[in-house]
Amino acid sequence: MQTHFSPEQLKDPAIQRSNEILRTCVHCGFCTATCPTYQVLGDELDSPRGRIYLIKDMLENNRPADEKTVKHIDRCLSCLACMTTCPSGVHYMHLVDNAREYIEKTYKRPFTDRALRWVLAQIIPHPTRFRLALLGAKIGRPFAFLMPDARLRAMLAMAPKTIPPVSRNDDPQSFAPEGKPKMRVALMTGCAQKALNTDINDATIRILQRLGCEVVVAKGMGCCGALTHHMGKADQSHSSAAANINAWMAEKRAGGLDAVVINTSGCGTTIKDYGHMFRNDPLAADAAAVSGMAMDISELLIKIGLPEGAPKDLKVAYHAACSLQHGQQIKTYPKDLLKRAGFTVVEPADSHLCCGSAGTYNLLQPEISQQLKARKVQTLEAKAPDIIAAGNIGCMMQIGSGTKTPIVHTVELLDWATGGPKPKALMQD
Repeated sequence: MQTHFSPEQLKDPAIQRSNEILRTCVHCGFCTATCPTYQVLGDELDSPRGRIYLIKDMLENNRPADEKTVKHIDRCLSCLACMTTCPSGVHYMHLVDNAREYIEKTYKRPFTDRALRWVLAQIIPHPTRFRLALLGAKIGRPFAFLMPDARLRAMLAMAPKTIPPVSRNDDPQSFAPEGKPKMRVALMTGCAQKALNTDINDATIRILQRLGCEVVVAKGMGCCGALTHHMGKADQSHSSAAANINAWMAEKRAGGLDAVVINTSGCGTTIKDYGHMFRNDPLAADAAAVSGMAMDISELLIKIGLPEGAPKDLKVAYHAACSLQHGQQIKTYPKDLLKRAGFTVVEPADSHLCCGSAGTYNLLQPEISQQLKARKVQTLEAKAPDIIAAGNIGCMMQIGSGTKTPIVHTVELLDWATGGPKPKALMQD
């Protein structure tokens, strides 16, 4: 794609990066075949190619974002299926992230939009606030029909039936390995996950200890910054990211660190991009070091080696989270691990398509999200599984709200198969 940015514009690192990306696009349209929103809406402007044209026009002309551009960029899930499909290597993620930051700076949203986005940015990255909000949502859910805005109804519906008590395992501390030490790793405990499902981190700690890892929960670590990053709130997201970089590098310098292990794939995609986010910052070297250490739990378990388990009479439908299969290009590891642990693994049709969760997408774009959820649940249930497994809390909440089939994190099943407790979601009421 030909671009016409001025030399003055190209002095801005974000514009320079966007220009590099735009020039790799050859208009082929392969991306439209795997874009969930294009499949649902059928509008060229709701495809990656269409959005690229909108972003190019906005940035190249250095004009404030308009309502049309914002509408179609907001409808993007950032599922990154287009990046997996693209034969030209267009790095759509960096382009759309830059567009969102530009929109945040140049476009004044309607008051209700601004208020909702502010509330989400101020609550979800903070586990205590999020817990209180979930309790409030549980109380308010019977009155959801009174809410005039579908987004408010979606927020009330998000609250789980039970909110787990705080797990003290998420406090800063160190867990000693069982047997001969193999690695020292820092666990990213997440933010929303700590309020919605404490079993995931507990299972992660147990299985890593069992396999010879010292597991460190670093002091000062918090939200990865993904949620605010995808809203275009760069200052807020970079502040969260910088706190994590400093926390993990302090652990590395104090006692050594072999990996930063992440069991929420949406966080993993962002943390692996810290090096790019901070490339022009004094934290550049440390950010790159953290990105280099970042590993999804499935990557780490493949590296360490999981004991082979006896065959189990359980069929597991594996849901591939977009942030894992597209954002991190991890496609086979979770399935390989589940099979090694003794489970029968099946995959739904169109496994490359998003479930519609996508961070806060299911709250801000509930109509499209519901259509994607219905499609995903239908394809999963068509496999008649005993269990659904996924590697991302957002996907688990989204799919779980549409099916009676138990859904658990992949690491919970692997922990159970190697000596841990049976996941609570599999226990009879």
